[in-house]
Formats: sequence, structure tokens, C-alpha cells
Amino acid sequence: MTEKKTLRKFWGWGDVGQGLDANEQEALRQRYAAGYGVEMRGPAAPRAEEIPLRAPRLQPPASLRSITTTDPWERLVHAYGRSYPDIVRIFHRQVPEPPDVIAYPETEAQVIELLDWADSAGAAAIPYGRGSSVVGGVEPAVGDSYRGSITIDLERMNKVLEVDRVSRAARIQAGARGPELEAQLKPHGYTLRHFPQSFEHSTLGGWIVTRSGGHFATLYTHIDDFVESTRMVTPRGVMETRRLPGSGAGPSPDRLVLGSEGILGILTEAWMRLQDVPRFRGSRAVRFDSMMAGAAAVRALTQAGLYPANCRLLDAEEAASAGASDGTHATMVLGFESADHPVDAWMTRALELVRDHGGRYQTAEEEAAAAGGGASHRGGAVGAWRDAFLRAPFYREVTVPWGVVGETFESACTWDRFAEFHDGIKAAMQKVLREVTGRPGRITCRFTHAYPDGPAPYFSYQALGTFDGALAQWREIKQAANEAVIAHGGTITHHHAVGRDHRPGYEKETPALFLAALAAAKKAVDPNGIMNPGVLIDPIGRSVGVTGALRTS
Repeated sequence: MTEKKTLRKFWGWGDVGQGLDANEQEALRQRYAAGYGVEMRGPAAPRAEEIPLRAPRLQPPASLRSITTTDPWERLVHAYGRSYPDIVRIFHRQVPEPPDVIAYPETEAQVIELLDWADSAGAAAIPYGRGSSVVGGVEPAVGDSYRGSITIDLERMNKVLEVDRVSRAARIQAGARGPELEAQLKPHGYTLRHFPQSFEHSTLGGWIVTRSGGHFATLYTHIDDFVESTRMVTPRGVMETRRLPGSGAGPSPDRLVLGSEGILGILTEAWMRLQDVPRFRGSRAVRFDSMMAGAAAVRALTQAGLYPANCRLLDAEEAASAGASDGTHATMVLGFESADHPVDAWMTRALELVRDHGGRYQTAEEEAAAAGGGASHRGGAVGAWRDAFLRAPFYREVTVPWGVVGETFESACTWDRFAEFHDGIKAAMQKVLREVTGRPGRITCRFTHAYPDGPAPYFSYQALGTFDGALAQWREIKQAANEAVIAHGGTITHHHAVGRDHRPGYEKETPALFLAALAAAKKAVDPNGIMNPGVLIDPIGRSVGVTGALRTS
């Protein structure tokens, strides 16, 4: 094994050394203590030696030993993703089903050899990008019908292999993290410009197989829009699609790869459509008296064909928690960008539309003061929202030990049903939070993306539960959230993926005939059902132990 560039946390977001500093943690503690009226105390983050791991059940063949490891730290890192229940179980020192072996292939030939070994050994193969899944998408909880599990981490396959300047596209290995990918494109003057919240700690392959949502709030909302062709290694062989700007030749094989979440094979590379680096930008924070007034403005913007790069709408409480307002109004973060032309005309027309719907906006200095940071706050309300957005994933490892039950879920629905959807979700969540924790909880909403026919609402909830009961409390709340989303006509996930946590909702919203067709397609490329079992669907003829239920271990 070669030395790794960074040491990843197994108990929280990012790498060792990243996260909230002591002052930030103390400020957070005081804020929560004041809000809940109790002291915030809990166990410290676990040390690796405190967590018992079962002995590896597999031993790699000699030809693969140089790229595999059974190191306890690495097995812990790859045991879970980074969702709320994942962090809870780590802080409880509970890792009942760690991967037996971690593999770090450097070539596609090694990926093929790894899948051949897994298939012959009767082991499950878990594709792994950077482990930022928040839905149970990389957990090797595969039941007893497999002789072990092998997590295949693509971090060493992280190169931009080829750039086509004429077509403005690049062939990129799937293990490239966001910063690595952008750094290699920069000398060519290009950018992929796909910036999910997990950008620093997620990979191109992970974005593609989970249909990640990114930087653009309108138009290019998902990684789908940038995929030109894909190459995937399956247990039956390599499947590569042709590079084409578009095609009407039957069902698209790329569409089968997109969103497949590792159940068909391992994506090794893709040709991606690129963009020139933006030179012209404009942004503004717009205030509305209510979330519904803001929603009407977002609908007008999307149906006008202006395609703002940023069109996030935060309700009053969400905006206040991000430092983007004083909590008396909903806030829209509106922005345009272009590599070719100034965006002033687009911004001018957009501001006319938001004024027509009661929107009010300020100068940059006034925005900064309204955000609570004074005129010196970089970027005013827009900057405050961006900073809070990027820091949010680090909060969980601090608040989980205090017994705070908090997570997010997102969806999409059509405009005609948004008001009922919004009110119904909030009512259902307030009810279940009080029932489960015995206290009133907080549920907020924002739009992450928007379309001419509907928004993508993103809900955040939080309540004070108990550390000992955290997993059971989360499970009951999550089940209620899933059921409410489906009952009110939304999709179970807009961009967080399905994994294990959203399988019940996925199975309800997806036609049974399509699920059968997907299972048959999996059987064709993965006859023995070794690829990421338990995610999306169960393999035909295999018992996985996770059949559409929320995680219980």
C-alpha cells in the first residue's frame, strides 16, 4: 500500500483536522443550551481502538495484495457513509458489519480483477467514491448470504485523461474528487462547474451514479446534463457508450448508468461536457414577506426562461439560521453568471419580476448589515448563506453526542401542489418530532433547485432527543418524513440518492414493472448479485437482510 494523501475521519465529515474549532464548538454549545434550556454534554469522538471489529473473512489473492488492506482505520472509514444514523452508530462504538477488505485499484484492469475475485469468492462488492453518502448507499450491510464484502475505493483513479478542445469535453476517471477534477481542468481554461455541497469530499463517479444535484439552481441542475458518455465495469464485462451530443437511438444506456448507485457495476471513467470559466457575475439577496410570495417569484423566474445560476429561496427561519436575515422574512439568493457576456440585462429583468411579486432588495452594504455581520461581512446575505451552507456538514459530529436529532430531506413537486406539499410536510414533521422527542422541534424549508414546472424543496429538521435513543428516534422520524413526501405527491429524493434510507419511498413511487425490468437488467450484468446489494433493489434470488426497510443495526 502506498501512503495516502490525507487521513479521513471515520466519525464525521471530511479529513482529520477539518471541522469546527474549539471556539466554534463552544459558541454552538451555548446557542443550543440557550435554545433547549439544558446543558449540551455527550461522549467524545471515538478512537479507533475503542471499536471492536470482527476479523476479516476474506484474504485477497497474491496479485491483489499490493492494492488491498484490512487496516482497522480503513475498515472503519469505509463501514458507513456520513448520514445521521451513521454518525450515531460510530459514536456508540457500533460497527457490526465492517467491510472485510478495502481495495484501491489504480487501473481498470485491477477493477476487473477485483470483481472477478469477488464473484468467485461469493463476496459482495461495494463501489466507493469518497463515502459522503447520506442515505446508506455505501454501507456493506449485505446479510449472511455473502461470504464477505470488499469495498472498492476509486481514489487512485483520479485523473483527467484527455481534453477535447474542439467539442469542449474531457475524459475523466471516476475517482476524481471535485477539487482534483477542477485543478486539472483549470490549465485548459475549463470547468465542469458542478459544485454539490459535498464537492470537496465526493467524486465524479459518485455524482454520476447518484444523479447528484450541483451548483446550478436552474437549467443544468443535475450531473446528468454534463454526461456525454460513460464506461462501466460489470461482473459480465465492460459497458462503454458512444460519445454523442444527443441521440434518439432507443433507450439511452447512459440513463441506465445514471442513478444506478453501484448495483450494476463500477463506473471507471466518463466523458464530460465542460464550460468556459465564468467572467461575468451578479448576485442579489431579495426579501419576501412570506415563503409563498417568494415561491411565486421563483416560478415566474423559471418560466421566464432567464435561467439564473442561483435561485435559492430560504424561509424566514432557515435564512435566520444561516445568518442571511434577521428572521422576519424569506430570502432569495439570486445570481447570474456567464463566460461570454455581462449579465446585467438578465439581472435587471429578474429584479423586475421579483418586484412584481413583492420582492425587496438592497445594496451590498445594506445586505451585509441585514445579515447581522455588518457591512464588513464578505458578500452580505449571499456570502453568509454560502458560508453556512459549506460549514453545515461539520456540525453533526458535534451535535449528535448531545442527543440532538437533526437531518435533512429533499424532494420535488409541481407548482400546482407546492403550497399543500409544503404545509403538509411541515405539519407532519412538527407532529412526529413532538411525539418522538416530547418537545417541539424545528422544521425549515428552502429551494435548492427550481424548474418551470416545479421546485425542489429541501427540508431541515431538528429536535432534542436523547443520545441513547437517537437511532430509534431518527428511524421513526425518517419513516414519517418518507411517508409524508410520497403521500403529498413529491419524489422521495431529488438529489440525495435512494440508498437504503429511501428504498421504501422509491418502491412506492416507481412502477412495479420498471422495478422488475431493473432487476432483470441487474441479473444480466451481475448474475450472482454481488454489486452493492441492498441498495435500490434486492438482487434476484439473493437474501440481503435489508429489504426496503430503514437501517436497524
